[in-house]
Amino acid sequence: MNATPLLAVLVAVAACADKTPDAATTDTTGADTAAVVAAALPNGEARLAVPGGNIWYKVSGKGDGLPVILLHGGPGLSSFYLKPFESLGDERVVVRYDQLGGGKSDGMTDTATMNIPHFVAELETLRAHLGFDKVHLVGHSWGTMLAMEYYRAHPAHVSSLSLGGSVMSVPEYAANAKKLVKTLSDSSQRAIREGEAAGTYASPAYQNAMGEFYGKYVWLRPVAADLDSTMSMLNERIYNYMQGPSEFTINGTFKDYDATSVLRDVRVPTLYFVGEFDEVGADIVKRHASMTPASTYTLIPNSAHISPWDNPEFTVTAVRAHLRKSDPR
Repeated sequence: MNATPLLAVLVAVAACADKTPDAATTDTTGADTAAVVAAALPNGEARLAVPGGNIWYKVSGKGDGLPVILLHGGPGLSSFYLKPFESLGDERVVVRYDQLGGGKSDGMTDTATMNIPHFVAELETLRAHLGFDKVHLVGHSWGTMLAMEYYRAHPAHVSSLSLGGSVMSVPEYAANAKKLVKTLSDSSQRAIREGEAAGTYASPAYQNAMGEFYGKYVWLRPVAADLDSTMSMLNERIYNYMQGPSEFTINGTFKDYDATSVLRDVRVPTLYFVGEFDEVGADIVKRHASMTPASTYTLIPNSAHISPWDNPEFTVTAVRAHLRKSDPR
């Protein structure tokens, strides 16, 4: 599948303006030790060997709060747009990393590693390497799927979840994206129908339609420099393989992902935050929050999908309050 349209549209938009848990999850044993480890961890960038290559990560901040690890979307993108969350470093250690295949991490071309278990194992390798017993996870978009699946696999190591623009059901997200396509111009709707019918997405008309959609429902005010960096380091192969050719043509390997049946089993404080104009659908996210015990729902005003760009102050404030409330006492 040719992902060239995605990169072309990102360039165009930049020019104009990304196990069932058990009682162990509530045990705070080891939290003090993790805080000590975090306090001693030097700030700065580093690389870590994981299955398939080396990932880049950055440690910033100090403080008594439990450490937080940031999980970016995509897949195949990078963590540049999560930089606003580094301001949480006045209270705790913040770890921002690029998943293998994207950003400053090594590339990935083998489709055998382009799957959820690989990225869960990668995150576990990072957590263990940093010496954290328990962490907060802040995921966005595809990163919310990763956060949920990591929690299901390693509940004892997660103190809380913050899920931004969450995708707990890809079929529901895909259906909502199709509804949003109907709000686009007639020419864009026609280009999308023709591209999907033929299985070709490289036409200028389809690319223009993507640009219109992204500008309304993915980001409203992207940070130009960080969007440029995201574009230049985008791994289209991963995005295409797992997601599909665009945010509204979702035919990749995780097209059937649905975690809604396990939301009732979540046993850690969970924040769902979503942009007012988010492509994933605020009503859908609110309903998923209602299915999750000990959850909080926050609507980010004047924002599309990437709220850390569109409304960073409101977004970071919401997450900060959730982390403070969820820190072990």
